[in-house]
Amino acid sequence: MGRKKLELHELSFSYTNLVALDRVTFHVEEGEFVSIVGPSGCGKSTLLSVIDGLIPATGGQIVLDGKQVSRPGRDRAMVFQEPSLLPWRTTLANITFGLECHNIGRREARARAHDLISLVGLGGFSDVYPYQLSGGMQQRVNLARALAVDPEILLMDEPFAALDAQTRELMQAELLSVWKRTGKTVLFVTHQIDEAIYLADRVIVFTGRPGRVADIITPQLPRPRDLSVKHQPEFLASVQKIWSLITHPTKTNEVQSLADSAVQ
Repeated sequence: MGRKKLELHELSFSYTNLVALDRVTFHVEEGEFVSIVGPSGCGKSTLLSVIDGLIPATGGQIVLDGKQVSRPGRDRAMVFQEPSLLPWRTTLANITFGLECHNIGRREARARAHDLISLVGLGGFSDVYPYQLSGGMQQRVNLARALAVDPEILLMDEPFAALDAQTRELMQAELLSVWKRTGKTVLFVTHQIDEAIYLADRVIVFTGRPGRVADIITPQLPRPRDLSVKHQPEFLASVQKIWSLITHPTKTNEVQSLADSAVQ
């Protein structure tokens, strides 16, 4: 880590009568795992869609590896909340789908998919269909499909939100294992504060709509981490700090208002 992989400069997005994101500025370093939390409706998912190029920003810049980006590209891959697997395709065929779209040869695509099936812990499930997989297993396929195109940054939009509590915790630990083995840069959106802290090197806290950066928290938790870290005083202190930022935003808003006045 240390080199800036992704940079957002004054990034804004507005719908017709609604400002969703207002001058969002932060960066993500190469190989870093960064989580984003904030009140419901603050624009977290919209931010990922803008970065991925699915919707165009209405202001500001997105810079990836030193180059400005504004449309979808193979250098970014999204993992959505719902796996959205193709029901007529097996695990292997779902993972190779993106590679096929990029005209990767069948032999290379299948070899890469087999490696990823092993990486995400789905050995023995190459030839089964989505309806035969649990929610957690489907999300593993979703993750492998995103990794298959070897993106520069992995964008994850509440990928574990639909899972039961036990499976969700296990998937968090599995994700850290995959992240460590691949070295990917990850930007992860979640509503769960404890999930954000457990996974991330830094946690970006958003204000309510319009979404702005309220604060950036660096959990003082060594790596590697196992799930028992969630009971440590340092972890609980970070949870409380972020919870306070989200539930008592007045001070943040006052600071932003002063900054806006100074600019004007």
